[in-house]
Amino acid sequence: MTKYSANPKVDFYFEKAEKWQEELELLRSIALDCHLNEELKWGSPCYTFDKANIVLIHAFKEYCAFLFFKGALMKDPDNILIQQTENVQAARQVRFINVEDIISKKDSLKRYIYEAAEIEKAGLKVELKKVSEFEIADEFRVKLNENPDLKTAFYDLTPGRQRAYLLHFSQPKQSKTREARVEKNIPKILIGKGLND
Repeated sequence: MTKYSANPKVDFYFEKAEKWQEELELLRSIALDCHLNEELKWGSPCYTFDKANIVLIHAFKEYCAFLFFKGALMKDPDNILIQQTENVQAARQVRFINVEDIISKKDSLKRYIYEAAEIEKAGLKVELKKVSEFEIADEFRVKLNENPDLKTAFYDLTPGRQRAYLLHFSQPKQSKTREARVEKNIPKILIGKGLND
């Protein structure tokens, strides 16, 4: 029988926490109570089932949260799952601002974790938008039309890298800012690098 216990490699995350330490420890115990393996991924505690990511713990300035990797597929009968931004396709958060908040949702959180594990067991996948469905900022479209090498380099990037650029270029409200972002990143695109490479 597999023993589910705290992973010593993850302890530092909870020890270094200043603002949310008690809340994070409580989230950790809930995840471990659900027989998930504890790992460190992306610098945060990640809980897995049969090597599949189920839920991540993370802390922000205003709140701490459970992040369900395939939350978009979950039923959410308690209406507690939050889509961080309109561009987040699969993940959903449950946010907390104090220990009492976590305690009041403990049973729900366990149900949600078990549901997330069942989604993984069933092999369900979130249907992600295709890159072609994302808006291309006019400033970037002009550059792509003017420069065939840029167009080729951009469409040779992985879909994830293309998506990151498209979102980055379309976020600013002012055309001048969008244009500056495009200009700044053209050299990276031409050498096959992603936005965060």
